[in-house]
This record gives sequence, C-alpha cells and structure tokens, in this order.
Amino acid sequence: MTSSRKFILFTLAIFVGIGVVSLFKNQKGKVAMNPVEERMLPKRMPVPEVSHKAEEKREPNHVGPPLEHRVDRIRGFFSKGVDKFPIVETISYTSRVPWLKGRPAWVADYASYFETSRHFIARSLNGNLDYETQKVSPGDKFNVFKKDKNIEFYLLVDLATCTMDFYYLDKDLDERVFVKSYDIGVGRDDPLSPSGSLTPIGKYKLGGKVAIYKPGLEHYYQNQKTHMIEVFGTRWLPFEEELENCSDSAKGYGFHGVPCIFDKEAGILIEAKDGVGTRNSDGCLRLKKDDIEELFAIVITKPTIVEVVKDRCNVVYPMSVENKLE
Repeated sequence: MTSSRKFILFTLAIFVGIGVVSLFKNQKGKVAMNPVEERMLPKRMPVPEVSHKAEEKREPNHVGPPLEHRVDRIRGFFSKGVDKFPIVETISYTSRVPWLKGRPAWVADYASYFETSRHFIARSLNGNLDYETQKVSPGDKFNVFKKDKNIEFYLLVDLATCTMDFYYLDKDLDERVFVKSYDIGVGRDDPLSPSGSLTPIGKYKLGGKVAIYKPGLEHYYQNQKTHMIEVFGTRWLPFEEELENCSDSAKGYGFHGVPCIFDKEAGILIEAKDGVGTRNSDGCLRLKKDDIEELFAIVITKPTIVEVVKDRCNVVYPMSVENKLE
C-alpha cells in the first residue's frame, strides 16, 4: 500500500471517529423510546419570523372625540364656577325682575324667560341630582342658558355598541362640543330591518310632547291600564319628525327610562338596569333613571337632533372645541 493511500484511509478514520463521539454526546441523557412513542410526540412547529423593525406608534381603535376627551362634562351645565360651559350663566334670584310686572317671579318664570327647564334650574340650585325641589330665596344662585346663545343639542346613537354621545352645538360660532357618552338599550335584532334592529336609523328631531311618570300614575298602554313607570321609567322623550335618511317614521319611537318598580316599604324605585347596554327593546332607546332624568332636564327647551347609525365608524366627526375646555 502506498503512503498516499495510507494517508487517505487515516484521514477517513479520524472523521468517522469524530462522528461517533458526536453522536454519543447527543444521545447522552435522552430516554430511549420505541417507534410508537416517537409518532405520538407533537411535531415541532416552525418558529415564526420576528421582525426587528421599530414598532409604529398606533392610535387606539376608536372614532369620535379622542379617548382622553371622552369624559363626563355634564358638570359644565350646572357648575357655578369657572368650569361652566360658555353657553350658560349663573344668576342670583330676586323676586322683582324687569321682564315681569305685577307679581313676584318664581322659578317657573325664570325657566320660561331663559328657555331653561325648571328641572335644570333645580339641579343647579340644589347642587345635586334633585330635579324636583325648587325652593328659592333671594340671593340664591343657579344656572340658566344664555339668552343671546343660539344653541342646539345633538345625540349620536350607535346601535353596534349600544352607546350614545351627547353634544351641544353653538350655532353662532359653528362649534360642536362633546359633553358625555351614555350606555343605552336599543331595539332587538331584526334581520329584515335596514338597521338590523327594531330601532330605525336616520336623523330625527325630538318632539315637545314629553312626559314625566311617577309612582302611582296609570295610563292605558297596549289596551291595558298600566303603571307607566313600570314600562317607561320616569321620563319620555319622543321622536317627532324625520329629517334625513330615516328607515321608519318618527311615530312611536323615543327615549325613556328603564322599567321601574316602586318599593313602598323602602320608598325607592328599583330599576331593571339589565335593559341598558343590550339589544332587547321594541325599538325605543332606554337609559338608566339618572341618565334619562339628566338628559331630559337639559334638552327639553332646545332643538335636539338624534342621529341613529348602525356603526359610528362610518360617521365623520366635524371639528370641535373640546381642547379649549380642558
């Protein structure tokens, strides 16, 4: 055998030896298993490719006012401090006023003159959610809407999320200001309806035939004498007129409270709050007692537009002055 052939065989032997040693090391510590056990092992999934690019800063998936602005600004209507809305003013009560002759002025007179509801004045006067107590003494302060302001209210109802956004519109300044977002109950699903719900879509105007329901008040509903509070809660705000792209007439639709039962022993109203945030009404829009009473007190003396949409993602929001109110 020549020296060159011996060198080749020696080199091959070295590589074979290295391979045997490597195989022995890889098998060390492993538990032997039969072919059946091997087939039962899960297959190793490929590791997804990870991008090392810098993550882009993404805005939250929302529409309408920025989420940091989606707060409760109702206080702006009733506050007597610097944080009140520019469409309201704080006045001091006096029984003698230049716009009324021959008798003292009461809360109802102030309400009529300033086109502000008595319930609105009562909440501001009392400093709490009391919309009924209207006892007033000379020097008492409360808020009213400014007479020189041309304002409207706008309510955007989103059937997809069972929510409603509340805005006021200063028509002279062409400004729309976000006030508050409410959870509401909407109509049951109806695949045959353009809205997909028993609640119609479109723009409607709220009407003036509002109602207040109290424990003990009965009326005929669906041909039966009924305690109205057990059906409509404490307030009723009806649609009055179709304005744009309405899938049904305004008649019969509106806002009202969730059904309530009066507990005589405790002297309180018990609300069916499960009617809010769900799709289970016959078409009307339901709010919790505090919410419907709050809304009622504010909007009943001004023009109010209601826009009902299937999904607010398709709604284009105009500019607003929310950043000026912080």
